[in-house]
Formats: sequence, C-alpha cells, structure tokens
Amino acid sequence: MGPGAQRRIVVTGLGAVCALGANASETWAAARDGRSGIRRHVFDAGPNGPEAHETPAALVEGDIVAPLEAALGRRFGQSLDPFAILALAVAHEALDQAGLLGSAALERRTAVVLGHGFAGIHSLEAAFDRFYGRKAAKLHPVTVPKVMVSAPVSAVAITFGIKGPVFAVSSACSSSGHAIAQGASLIASGQCDIALVGGSEAIATPGCLRAWEGLQAMSPTTCRPFSAGRDGMTIGEGGAAMVLEDADHARARGAMILAELGGVGLSSDAFHWTQPSLEGAVTAMAAACEQAGLTDGDQVLISTHGTGTPLNDKNEAAAIHAVFGARAGRQPVIATKSAHGHLIGAATALQGVIGLQALRAGLAPPILGWLGRDPDCDLDLVLGEARPIEADALLLNAFAFGGLNTSLVFRLWRDAAATA
Repeated sequence: MGPGAQRRIVVTGLGAVCALGANASETWAAARDGRSGIRRHVFDAGPNGPEAHETPAALVEGDIVAPLEAALGRRFGQSLDPFAILALAVAHEALDQAGLLGSAALERRTAVVLGHGFAGIHSLEAAFDRFYGRKAAKLHPVTVPKVMVSAPVSAVAITFGIKGPVFAVSSACSSSGHAIAQGASLIASGQCDIALVGGSEAIATPGCLRAWEGLQAMSPTTCRPFSAGRDGMTIGEGGAAMVLEDADHARARGAMILAELGGVGLSSDAFHWTQPSLEGAVTAMAAACEQAGLTDGDQVLISTHGTGTPLNDKNEAAAIHAVFGARAGRQPVIATKSAHGHLIGAATALQGVIGLQALRAGLAPPILGWLGRDPDCDLDLVLGEARPIEADALLLNAFAFGGLNTSLVFRLWRDAAATA
C-alpha cells in the first residue's frame, strides 16, 4: 500500500509490567479493583552518599529477569539496564498476544518505537559511584550501551528479529505518547504494516529521586489527582507496549482486533519548563477528538495526565471543559497514576493499556487517594470503586515538562467480520 492510501490503524496486542502487576491483565485487575502499588520505600545511596531516606514510590516487585530469560531462551540480565529489561518484557507480552512471535512479518514490515524520559539511570549511577566514589580507573565495558536511550529498542529488535524502522523518542512525560503517534505515522505512510510502540522507565534510584524532590513536585504521602489537598506526584517504574497494525493486514492474518487508534493530537506550549499552558492542552485534545470524528453524542472515557500536582490538575480540568463544553460533566474521568505512580516516559502507554481494557470491559477504574472536591477540578471523577460506563472512545492525555503535549483517541472496533 502506498503513502497516499488511507489505512485504518488498530491495536492487536498489549503488554504491561508495573507496581500493579507483572502483565497487562494483572495490571488491569489491580486498577479496576482499586488497589494501589504505591508504598513507602527506603532508598540508600551507599557509603559514598547521604543518609538513606524514605519516600513513597511505585516499584516493580518480584523477579522479571529469570522468567523472561526462560521464555526467550537467552541471558541478558547483566548486559541491560532495568529500563531495557522492562521494555523487553512488555514487548514480548504484546507480540505474544498479537500472535506475532516468530512471524515473518517482523523481519521487514515491522517498526519499533519506544519512549523514555530518561536513559539507563541505574547503570549511570553505578558507574559514577564506581568512578567518583570508589576512584576506580575503569568502568564496566558495556556501560555505554546500557545507558543509551536507544538501548531498549535495539534490545527488542535484536531479540525478536525486527528489521524495519527502529528508534527511540524522548519527550519527558509524553515520550510513549509520541512513540504511539510515530508508530501510527509509519503505518499510515506505508513504511510498515506493524509497529510495536510504548515505553519503559526505571528511575527509582537515590540520586534521581533526590533530583525530583529538588523540583518540589513530589508528594510526601501519595498521588491524589484532582483532590483537594493534593500535594504532588509519586514516581513509578515499569513499562507498557501496544502492537499497532494496519487493519487490512490484521484481518488477513486472522488477528483479534482490540481497538482502533482514531485520532492523534500533538502540540507544544512554547511557554515554560514546568508550568502547563491551557492553550497547549486544548490544542492537542481538540485535534485528537476532531480527527477521531467524536460527536456530541459520544461518551468518552478520559484517561487524564492527572499527576496530582496542584497546577497540572487544575489546568487539565480547565482544558477538558474548554474542549467538551457543556458535555464535560458527562464524560467519566480516571487518573491511574494514583495507583501505579508516574512512569514519566512510559506513563502514556501504561495508561493506554489500562484504559483500553477499561473501555472493552465497560468499567472505569477508580481514582485513589481522594480527600475531597476541589472546585477548580469540577469533573465527573470516578471515585470509590469501578463504575460501569457506556463509552466507546478513550481519550488519553499527556502534558509533559517543557510543554510537550500528546492526546490520543482510541475507539472500540466495530467491524464484526474482523473480530469473529
């Protein structure tokens, strides 16, 4: 199919690992049931650092390396930073669900685009401790490959034999949102038929957490999106992936189609490093909704950026009202960072994996940490427990530091012949 042809882009596989679960279904079940992965953890910088300190974070628990090595039949734990291992885990799950593991389609007509806000922070901190703290003359020979922002996409391509367009994107909290948009663009242009997209992040290290605390954006308790008394974000780690595919290609191979990517909206605030702009958020959301063909009669499940910071939540609520007008109060609003923390570069993809499962189940997961209503965040917030919904579209927002915005609209797939 050539660049001028119109292609419908669908989702045929999902993968996730985070503090809520070791895969996409476990993660969805925990979010649906109102379970939180945020715990208080002690971070110790070792003998060369300051005293250990305790802070809330949402960390991946359990060993993901051993089962992944067993599934893939190869060892890589010592050669990859945790953010690359997380990417491999979610890529494997998404490709497996899509029925693409070992497929010839991966070799030439598949792309990989992953987003990360940071590179190999664990490996970088270990290297700096070795060099500056312990005065070692040499560093580990694979330090450079481990810390590259492109390490995860290379690991995925090498592991699964993917020889199409493969690259990483980095745009802070919008990274995996941009990765999804870029993967869709590659399919739409005819450069590939399949795109593995998403992101991963592993930044819960003593040094990186202290850097985030220096911004005064971190909550000392927990993430409470849109709530009165909210006091900041909570760092999370993990990854998420989706398999995007040309609809005709998916139908031809008999794939189960989970949803359709209907609209993409991208914008830049061009305003401030950390303060959001109403105009930028509205521009991205409105563009995605218009491209998806949403009408006044559509109910839309809105998966918000919802970081729990006072300014961001207020700005996003105002943007939702600006885009939806009188219909804003009739759209169910969720904020899953209250359960899995803020995965920075991987956040949008993880919220997308949860949101798509919510859309398909007709249930919206509850916002956690609620203390009371804030008049500046007057939305139809899903609180207390999962709520039945009749939405057939998911609006996914990401508004990153530096004013880098993405909004994506997914719709339920209605082609009965393709899903029979």
